[in-house]
Amino acid sequence: MWLAFWRSRNRLSLDELRYLTDQLFKIQVVNEVNKDFVIEALRSIAELITYGDQHDSAFFEFFMEKQVMGEFVRILKISRPVSVSLQLLQTLSIMIQNLKSEHAIYYMFSNEHINYLITYSFNFDNEELLSYYISFLRAISGKLNKNTISLLVKTQDDDVVSFPLYTEAIRFAFHEENMVRTAIRALSLNVYHVGDETVNRFVASSPQSKYFSNLVKYFRKQCLELSELVSDALKKSALEPSSTIFAAVDELEDTLYYFSDITSAGIPDVGRLLTDKFLKHLVFPLLLPSLKTEPAYEVKIGSVTSLYLICCILHIVKIKDLANSIAAGLFFPPEVFVANSGNKANGFLSVHELTNESKQPDSESLGSENDRKLKAHLVDCSSGTQVHEEAAIKANVSIDSSVALRETLLLYIRNGNNVQVLGSLSVLAKLLQTKELDESMLDALGILPQRKKQKKLLLESLVGEGSGEEQLFSSGSISMKDGLSGELDGYLQRIKDQYCVSTSRTEEGANPRSHRFQVLDALVTLFCRSNIPGETLWDGGWLLRQLLPHGEAELSSHHLVLLKESYRSCTRALLQETRGLWPDLVLTIIINEWKKCKRAIEASSPRKEPKSILLLQWKFHEEVASSESSIPAGERMCEVVKVFVLLHQLQLFSLGKPLPEQPSINPQGDPPENSRAKTSGLDVSVPKPGTELNVVDALPCRIAFERGKERHFRFLAVSAGISGWLILAEELPLKQNHGIIRVAAPLAGSNPRIDDKHPKWLHLRIRPSSIPFLDPTKTSDGKVKSKALVDGRWTLAFRDEESCKTALSMIVEETDLQSDEVEKRLKPLLDLEIALGLSDIFQHKTSSLTESFAPNN
Repeated sequence: MWLAFWRSRNRLSLDELRYLTDQLFKIQVVNEVNKDFVIEALRSIAELITYGDQHDSAFFEFFMEKQVMGEFVRILKISRPVSVSLQLLQTLSIMIQNLKSEHAIYYMFSNEHINYLITYSFNFDNEELLSYYISFLRAISGKLNKNTISLLVKTQDDDVVSFPLYTEAIRFAFHEENMVRTAIRALSLNVYHVGDETVNRFVASSPQSKYFSNLVKYFRKQCLELSELVSDALKKSALEPSSTIFAAVDELEDTLYYFSDITSAGIPDVGRLLTDKFLKHLVFPLLLPSLKTEPAYEVKIGSVTSLYLICCILHIVKIKDLANSIAAGLFFPPEVFVANSGNKANGFLSVHELTNESKQPDSESLGSENDRKLKAHLVDCSSGTQVHEEAAIKANVSIDSSVALRETLLLYIRNGNNVQVLGSLSVLAKLLQTKELDESMLDALGILPQRKKQKKLLLESLVGEGSGEEQLFSSGSISMKDGLSGELDGYLQRIKDQYCVSTSRTEEGANPRSHRFQVLDALVTLFCRSNIPGETLWDGGWLLRQLLPHGEAELSSHHLVLLKESYRSCTRALLQETRGLWPDLVLTIIINEWKKCKRAIEASSPRKEPKSILLLQWKFHEEVASSESSIPAGERMCEVVKVFVLLHQLQLFSLGKPLPEQPSINPQGDPPENSRAKTSGLDVSVPKPGTELNVVDALPCRIAFERGKERHFRFLAVSAGISGWLILAEELPLKQNHGIIRVAAPLAGSNPRIDDKHPKWLHLRIRPSSIPFLDPTKTSDGKVKSKALVDGRWTLAFRDEESCKTALSMIVEETDLQSDEVEKRLKPLLDLEIALGLSDIFQHKTSSLTESFAPNN
């Protein structure tokens, strides 16, 4: 029989389809002998039906007339080889995916044949068979609409009682294979987005609704695994996060986007269900208690990971009740959630159960007093006390368990390390950016933008509510009336009632005005800190601009004084950099960072993704260059500039002035006629080897760049504007007092020193011409990597001691001229200091540069 299959026929003809189906009807059992024919017949039928759907309706009419779908089911029942099952699933997947006719799809989905195949007991120990089965299910889901879905469900009294496509699919929702999980998620979204009310009620009712609970538990498991990966990597002092951590972060965020896609389907019961499960299994028992840093409770997640996860949830999952409940939870101390987490019947699973679902509960009670005590100091934020002393900040901040979590975030901003500051700022920024969050909730948190507050009060005054008009036109600070808003009260009460948080220990007497002051105070305190990188301070600047878009209206006189003092200190540090190792790059860095900072603080949303909170931890583990190298000094200069630029822009902001697109910097002036640059004939800022110059001021010297190969040069130090160079020139024998540049190196940072034992020798440090991270190169894998540059060393031997001292004086003089030029060009930018009464900083000069470079120093 199977030999006849290969006889010559028109492959894409109705006769071919008729022949194949006739041959299938004759088969009584499929075994190893005839399986190849059956497989090829099934494959060919799929090809013919797909062809006929596009070219000739007679093909599918024959398919229906002969009830070939029923024949497929019969073939499956009588087949022994698994390869036949594979081909049958592939055949049906191809047909369903490629059929364009609605009539054809309706037929395929009718007569219960599809549901029979969906529920057939395949042997899924075969991974290939499972893959084909999942593809089959996904192909069906791709054809779902309000008409076709009714063919795949069974109803009773207008309620769906059976939906095999969905119930069978979600059995594989947590399969170990990522491709399977992805396909099931796509299938389920196709179901949710059909918009059929009866199907929506079905998926949201028990036992199907358990899928959403399991989904949240799966996400919680991902969170715990990520925290463990991060903790292990940091304990091992890894220099960078591993690929495993990146993969875990990507998978975790994919799960959150799946939640977001589910909620976008607009099924109210599912949204409420997800919110309840998020709060019960993740937010209240795990994330919020983990915001503190000392592990007084059995919390299995780090505070930084918790900050990251809260940001992710707020950023991705757009559910109003979830966002508002998280915000309301910040008004409780962490102890109330942990103390109630063991009461499984009334809400939370125990924290121990969260991390060890398959293990027996720990014999020691989670709620024991010893476990609840924290080694901490309590800072009363609500009193408005200023915390400005820069203590020796360690890796973590000690937080009292009785302090509300809202205050914990502010304490991190005041006293935490860089990661804690960024994480806390990110949480506040995400809350502010969350459109689902009620404005009265933002006001209670103290982060309602001034423009929204004014709009709210204006509306209240127009409708005659409360004291809106009185506050809107009062001379004092614009604020809602004291006391918690009704919206917040409602969520606080709901948390207490639904999640068994039996406590009155929310912030009694809290009000938007004091909370707003605390946030502003924490931000001002942050700007006064010296141990936080500039880019993190920019994030604080963004938040301040969001809260106060029009200047100093709500900044107290004390805040303004603190900002002015911090600015004074930073300006002094900047002027010190003009006398440091990298004065030639100060202006360039200021111009670049000015643009970046302006964009950052005026942006509509924060620059950084939530994952940056996690990745920032590895900066603490980067290798630090030798303190004798100029590279750390260059990085420090860049940090000084970043902080200066931010504080300068905040000063303009506090004065109500607009931020210019470019910093105010003088153009470069012409060098004096008697300068060495003019005398030597150099008219370029970067002298290139081979350039001819006048060497009348140059000093003869010798230097060996290779052992045993000493060379004779003429040495010259020149400055041209903000540029400066050490030049080694080779004399032209036929042109008196002229030479050719052979080597040029940066003048700044040369640190000239006469040798203690050989007074004719001058030691020079040769700094790179640029800071490595300003000139990155790409590696083979596409990642950006900074050039690993190091300082060089020159030792110049002069004819006599006097020539050596003259060379030293030349370097000092040109270095001084170079720094003077940088300060002159900075003068317009620093005119603000004069306006602020800070002109005394101009009296600062690095005293006796010549003396500092003197021999035997």
